[in-house]
Formats: sequence, C-alpha cells, structure tokens
Amino acid sequence: MEIRVVVTGGTIAKQYDEISGELHFDEKHFEKIVKQGRCEANLRVEHVMMKDSLEMTDKDRAIIYDAVNNAKESAVMIIHGTDTMVHTAQALSSIKEKTIVLVGAMIPYAFKQSDALFNVGCAIGAVSALDAGIYVVMNGRVFEWNQVEKDRIKGVFRTLH
Repeated sequence: MEIRVVVTGGTIAKQYDEISGELHFDEKHFEKIVKQGRCEANLRVEHVMMKDSLEMTDKDRAIIYDAVNNAKESAVMIIHGTDTMVHTAQALSSIKEKTIVLVGAMIPYAFKQSDALFNVGCAIGAVSALDAGIYVVMNGRVFEWNQVEKDRIKGVFRTLH
C-alpha cells in the first residue's frame, strides 16, 4: 500500500533559530522523522505549504482539499498544526472513498521532548489499517474527525462529550 503524505506545516515542523531567537519551519522535518523511526512504509510525500494552522485560510484548505482529492492513493496522511486540524478535516468531509488521517505535534519535532515521532508512527499505522473516513490521530488515540477536540489546558486531544 502506498500512502500519500500531505505536509502543511504546523508546530511539528518548527525549529528554534538560536541567532534570531524565533521559531521557523524546517521543511525536512518529515523526512527526519521517517528516518529516525526506521519507517518502512511506502510513502509519497507532497509538500503543499509550511504554515502555522492558526494562519490557514479557506484558500489554504482548498489547496489541501485538492491535494487529497487528487491523490491517486486511497490512504492519505496530513501533517498539520494541531490548533485547526478539525477545521481542515471538516473541509475534507465530502471526500468519502479515502482513508484520511490528520496528525501533528504539540511540541516541535526538533525539541527533545517532542511527541512528533510517536504521533507520526501511530498515524502511519492507523492510515494503513482504518476504513475509509477522516480521522485525527494524536496521543496514541484515533478519533473520528467530528468527535474530537483539543484540550488546550491539558495539551491533549479528547473525545467530545
């Protein structure tokens, strides 16, 4: 099975610039994660943007929609910022014949205590095994896109009550 990976940015892709003291995007973050995780899955990576999800617009979501909808693969993983994952999932909700998993990290991959490697590994396994639908995979859990929210106080994703 080939998995399309659509990279859009998010916290997972940020790294610290010691000179400027600011965070900026590392466009090679996903490749580093895959190498470190010794991933053997058949991945086809497509970088569509490098944005913080809080800065995403409807136009950005249309670009993501086109990338997912036009992918020949039936399994698609989207690397995405955690703040607006659910908004993007909703924008994709008319796509019915694909397994779509959105994943990100609360802490950038480049940081020592990052959850990125764990989350991406879980997402690769999930997108390979789940039926068609749209899911958010975070914190070792799989959520249906319309049954999840980010708990900003605890820094985890949880099922809607």
